[in-house]
Amino acid sequence: MSNSTGSGGLELQGLKKILGGRVIIDDLNLTVNKGEMVSLLGPSGCGKTTTLRMIAGFLIPDAGRVVLAGNDVTNTGPEKRPSAMVFQNYALWPHMSVYKNVAYPLKLRKMNKSEITKRVHNVLELVNLMHHKDSRPSQISGGEQQRVALARALVQEPDVLLLDEPLSNLDAKLRVKVREDIRDLQRRLGITTVIVTHDQDEALSISDRIAVMNGGRIEQFSSPQELYDRPATEYVANFIGSLNHLTGDYSNGRVTVGTKTIGIRPEDVHFTSTNESNGFEATVDHVVPRGHFSEVYLKREDAELRAFMSTNIPAVGEKGYAVIKKALIYENGKLLKVE
Repeated sequence: MSNSTGSGGLELQGLKKILGGRVIIDDLNLTVNKGEMVSLLGPSGCGKTTTLRMIAGFLIPDAGRVVLAGNDVTNTGPEKRPSAMVFQNYALWPHMSVYKNVAYPLKLRKMNKSEITKRVHNVLELVNLMHHKDSRPSQISGGEQQRVALARALVQEPDVLLLDEPLSNLDAKLRVKVREDIRDLQRRLGITTVIVTHDQDEALSISDRIAVMNGGRIEQFSSPQELYDRPATEYVANFIGSLNHLTGDYSNGRVTVGTKTIGIRPEDVHFTSTNESNGFEATVDHVVPRGHFSEVYLKREDAELRAFMSTNIPAVGEKGYAVIKKALIYENGKLLKVE
């Protein structure tokens, strides 16, 4: 085991899990450093939640090891691990007050009453819910319920915080607010955190690093910027952000006959009325307003390209030139170069 995780970090070594005769997780390796926030990102069925449940101890791996805060906890029950989990549906007791919901795991540990009161009050202050300590879950909003679930995890003072799609039950606007709150809290506490999400915007906005999963394996584990700028596989390139696809060879903005896959981000496609260096003729097919920018669909002889434009939006039918500023070149699904 490497010592890079230190006290409070997490290491997954060669994890494998078979469920219902199917391999769900296959030789998965991941190191999360102390104080880091890492997202497990991918579509439904890729193994994100199964991985999180193995970290938490709700599932035991068929092979491999789970190391939390420097200790091998592979066969240790969830209640004895230095981790706490926030579930997708919050799992709050409807008949209990906010205070009692948060205090519940401490009561199970037979902690003395004064220590419970102190811890619960501290954590309710932390998540700005002291004014709701006597309310029941049904009397507060979805965002507040989410914060109660978070408080119940934090009150246990875990080394590792685990979040399973914690924002999926919130509307879009509230989701942005609560994810910012979670990130702010995570940074202030310096707590090692793993969050499962299928939402790329969520992962890109709050993570130090992101593990993009595919078929029970990690395709790429990098910073949000690295994932976007240099996606290591076509799968990652398609999953993170928007992408135009062309087939051919690419050099200095020109696409010629060839067999490679060329991926182009819409913001790297420029449309002008006069021919710039290596531009090719294109016609505006349609324009979709997206608020602070417009999505412009450009038709050329052998392909369609999308461009994201925030100024000088062309009209439908306008003829001009499409200029490619940057391209991702793939061969056999792997990144060959960025040009």
